[in-house]
Amino acid sequence: MRKGFVGLSALAEHVLKQKAYSGHLFIFRGRRGDLIKIIWWDGQGACLFSKRLEKGRFVWPSAKSGKVSLLIMS
Repeated sequence: MRKGFVGLSALAEHVLKQKAYSGHLFIFRGRRGDLIKIIWWDGQGACLFSKRLEKGRFVWPSAKSGKVSLLIMS
């Protein structure tokens, strides 16, 4: 996955039909499943986090509509 701030923001806006600078977390997984990137607007600027696994793959829910919404509770 080679996308950065601009590319991931465009995916959130055009593909997911969500405002990229809404404060929501947008999580994208690479094709091989060993990389995720998270883009988040903190109110002052965009944050981009990434994690690549040395072994294994990220478990990802299947999406019939092309997007998955997750609710995180603390």
